[in-house]
Amino acid sequence: MNLAFPNESTDYRAARNRLLQREIELRRMTEAVAQGRRRLPPGGIVAQDYVFQQTESGSIPTEVRLSELFVRGLDTLVIYNFMFPRALDDEGPCPSCTSMLDGLDGAVQHIRQRVNFAVVAKASVSRLLAHAHQRGWRWLRLLSSASNTYNRDYFGEDAEGDPRPMLNVFVREGEVIRHFWGSELFDAPTEPGQEPRHVDPIDPLWNMFDFTPQGRGTDWDAALSYS
Repeated sequence: MNLAFPNESTDYRAARNRLLQREIELRRMTEAVAQGRRRLPPGGIVAQDYVFQQTESGSIPTEVRLSELFVRGLDTLVIYNFMFPRALDDEGPCPSCTSMLDGLDGAVQHIRQRVNFAVVAKASVSRLLAHAHQRGWRWLRLLSSASNTYNRDYFGEDAEGDPRPMLNVFVREGEVIRHFWGSELFDAPTEPGQEPRHVDPIDPLWNMFDFTPQGRGTDWDAALSYS
């Protein structure tokens, strides 16, 4: 199929066709990587049934275990580590994480038809809920890991305890829960001008900018508010 947009030049069309071939190669590679991910050998068994804090409908915080996050017969659980520190004198919620979660709040009802999804942060439940209310989030399952070692064990924080953005996938096999995959690209070396891009496939913001002539740029990042 040969497309031609109004008033485009022959030089543009030739360059666009060359780029299209690279986009096809990228699509092919993306599918191959996803297939390789699905073929991974069994991951490590989760050694403890982590206890998180949650609050539903403004009630008193209650405990929920990792095993209880597998609901409605779905045996896959995706957890995103939200960079939201525990201490009140620390920095507030990460603007980039927040921008991504803004989009995921609307998508999570669709996501939960196939897999379980939760957002974990070191911040207290009350701080998480206050931020969620400010953002207008309605559907995200927000959990506090302030009282367990989940973040440390699954690389949601560094050696100093500072939060890191991390995506982990777990699978349940009967009574056994295993780690399936984590976004290790975050720690992989990058070439000049590159970003880790470890969770970019689920982030609409940066993917949108990649389609534009300005690209992502190097002097802009998401903010919690705009004047």
